[in-house]
Amino acid sequence: MPSAIKDAKPTGCFTVDSFVASTTTAGEVVRSISKNGGCFLRGLVDRESLDVMIKEVKPYLDADVPWEGEFFPKETRRVNGLPTKSPTYTEKVLMNPLFVEVSNQLLTTRSSSWVGGKEEHYTSLPQLNSTSVLAIGPGARPQGLHRDDILHHTKLSKITADQYTTDRDTALGIFLAASQTTVANGATRFIPGSHLDNSSFGPGDESKAVYAEMNPGDAFLMLASCFHGGSANTTTDQTRMLFGSFMCRGYLRQEENQFLANPIDEVKKMSEPIQRMIGYSVSSPYCGWVDLKDPISFVRDVTVGYSDL
Repeated sequence: MPSAIKDAKPTGCFTVDSFVASTTTAGEVVRSISKNGGCFLRGLVDRESLDVMIKEVKPYLDADVPWEGEFFPKETRRVNGLPTKSPTYTEKVLMNPLFVEVSNQLLTTRSSSWVGGKEEHYTSLPQLNSTSVLAIGPGARPQGLHRDDILHHTKLSKITADQYTTDRDTALGIFLAASQTTVANGATRFIPGSHLDNSSFGPGDESKAVYAEMNPGDAFLMLASCFHGGSANTTTDQTRMLFGSFMCRGYLRQEENQFLANPIDEVKKMSEPIQRMIGYSVSSPYCGWVDLKDPISFVRDVTVGYSDL
């Protein structure tokens, strides 16, 4: 039996499950996401760690200016480039073992090819696609529902939940509540099951949307092929603060250019798993090399010679 807790949200033939982050398994989460498009991980981050994350990003939030286009309401403040701006977020969320394993199960790509008379087998692990903090202030209008997988020009046909396979999606998002997140103050809304629809069509009836209401430290996971968007903040005194990131397949171009977003001197201080996760690695068989070498040698004190990547 899955360890989903009682506040699962039914919507049509879909149920948006909630799991206790400390007791669930990656397999349970992957099965839930494959069917519904997203799920909740309750209590992913403790209050003390969350307070540190907020402290780390506050100077950048305070320095941000209103967005000039239509995508974000002017009341929203943003921070990007989180691996170096919030090391605590990077360790507690992006490198959380449960999230890493869910990402690996949904976004690892395996393939094979012939080199002469020998068949070679390759495995490309996920990489960090984008990072952000979004603080929606009072009076903000709702964001239009959209799919983030348009970044990679994804074209999907309509399928049923039992036809879903883990080679369908290009990216997986995680949204961590840094404040109480409610319908009134702008909770992310998404349409369960929209990852199964034909990507040529729009979101349709918004009454099918589920709102990602969370306590601080809760997280919401969602496939990038799902229709979603921030909601209106109808309060007069609440700011909804959310940490959001996407992982994508290792051979795809990253939405946020991690190599410029994170100063190289700070990257060199990171652990090797984090360095590789943000892109300083080769996607098997040989995507991402520098001078025909694994780029990890440019941020770590290791010697990498010329060899088959």
